[in-house]
Amino acid sequence: MSSEQLSRSEALHETHESEARTFTVRVEPLGRTFNAPESLTVLEAAGFANLHLPRMCRNGTCRTCLCKMTSGRVRYTIEWPGVSIEEKAEGYILPCVAVAQSDLVIDVPDAADLPPTRR
Repeated sequence: MSSEQLSRSEALHETHESEARTFTVRVEPLGRTFNAPESLTVLEAAGFANLHLPRMCRNGTCRTCLCKMTSGRVRYTIEWPGVSIEEKAEGYILPCVAVAQSDLVIDVPDAADLPPTRR
């Protein structure tokens, strides 16, 4: 295999690994954790874990889901989420358009467990 082919193969492998990453999110003060794959927003991942986080618009404008991230990193699915520069500096995020980039701890006082869904 040539060095160019090897580099391409390594790049594809790294891309595949990054697509498959999943992080743990802990929600305080509830103390509940759930897995958040990079393919979902934090809000979507919480829903799949039967955890209710406050929400309304799901597109980063209404700010209903605004919460404080006390640990971790996220990236946004939209260019201009409805969080001010000052709020970002203080750790506030919008879970409806935030995707985990590391394990997270978020402070969501109104979070609640949902009853298990029937299948």
